[in-house]
Amino acid sequence: MSIDLNRMPRLGFGLMRLPEKDGKIDLEQVCLMVDAYLDAGLNYFDTAYVYHGGNSERIVREAIVRRHPRDRFMVATKLPAWCMKSEDDRDRIFREQLERCGVDYFDYYLLHSVEDGGNGETYDRLHCYEWGVQKRAEGKIKHFGFSFHGSPEYLERLLDVHPEVEFVQIQLNYADWENPVVQSGKLYEILRRRGVPMIVMEPVKGGTLAKLAPELEAKLRAVRPNASPASWALRFAASLPGVMTVLSGMSTPGQMADNLQTFTRFAPLSEAEAAVIEEVRGIMMGVEQIGCTACRYCVDGCPMQIAIPDVFRAVNTMRLYHDEFRPKSFYRSLVGQGHGRASECIACGQCEGVCPQHLHIIDLLKEASALLEG
Repeated sequence: MSIDLNRMPRLGFGLMRLPEKDGKIDLEQVCLMVDAYLDAGLNYFDTAYVYHGGNSERIVREAIVRRHPRDRFMVATKLPAWCMKSEDDRDRIFREQLERCGVDYFDYYLLHSVEDGGNGETYDRLHCYEWGVQKRAEGKIKHFGFSFHGSPEYLERLLDVHPEVEFVQIQLNYADWENPVVQSGKLYEILRRRGVPMIVMEPVKGGTLAKLAPELEAKLRAVRPNASPASWALRFAASLPGVMTVLSGMSTPGQMADNLQTFTRFAPLSEAEAAVIEEVRGIMMGVEQIGCTACRYCVDGCPMQIAIPDVFRAVNTMRLYHDEFRPKSFYRSLVGQGHGRASECIACGQCEGVCPQHLHIIDLLKEASALLEG
């Protein structure tokens, strides 16, 4: 079943970083954002079994399914390897997802975070590719694919063995184009060469590319004075041939408005704009940064309740802006809110087992402790 690329919106609404109020997803704010997104003629919503502790899928039912006709939107969700031990878990999770979302079928369904070893082996062992094809034959899945965080070599092997896969979702942004871990550029070239449609995740690298150092932002504004740094990152990804949809995990109505402005009158990058991005990327690569995208997969299972992505954000801010006061103040407020200190890490490794960026989190927390607690 081929995918009509023209039917896919350039901008997808990622439901991974939704606004919260009093520790819960702010349904009122989400409804406002959903309505603005749909009113702009866009219709692709991306969620997952593990986002917001399972509540992201539930918000699909409350904010979208119960408020809008089914033919007005598409829902994508994902099957997580790390939540399965047996083949029975595939259907158990799938039934739960249908119930949470309040739908009879999913437009797009993905194996979540496929990578070399670990998750990849689990999907093979539990015959998840064959299961996905069967669900598609039953009409419970319209399109079947996977999100990918592995090596280019592994991606080539998967595509050789599984021609039934219709699309692949990859992390792609201008900062990670030549990143030796993420290897966005190489993954893109493989999929493009094979003609496999792509969905892009992390185009703004967890918000990193939405807030640049002042001297870098000035370079962008010199070319487009009224364009946000986030819009540059989104346009970079959306300008690439073969990209179906670029996901943005929007957290505020303001972010939604900015992104809609970018895509309502979308213009691919010019050669001059691409050159500016390359200049900015080169400068950024000269500053050592922790490649955390704040997916927060590591947080729920941390026995010491360390807010790992927030700790790394403080470290990156310190390195990028050469400022100690604000990052250390932010870190103290995290601890004051009941989160564990970086130095309290017990090296259990839970976080490293689920990190899609393959970060050596235990060692990085030791470095963070020395920087922020010293």
